[in-house]
Amino acid sequence: MKSKMVALLLSIFLGGLGIDRFYLGYIGLGILKLLTGGGLGIWWLVDLILIATGKMKTKDGQELAG
Repeated sequence: MKSKMVALLLSIFLGGLGIDRFYLGYIGLGILKLLTGGGLGIWWLVDLILIATGKMKTKDGQELAG
């Protein structure tokens, strides 16, 4: 299980580089997010909100723990 706190911290500090997506198993989206600078900041903010509210799951559909 992936940790919600780890995903949230990665999103806050390295989300613009797509590291949060890599952590959750979304390799392709992580590369895309890296190349676009977090979707010019918009994608970074959306992912941050989704992780903080518990709406984001791992690629295999598991809920984030914690």
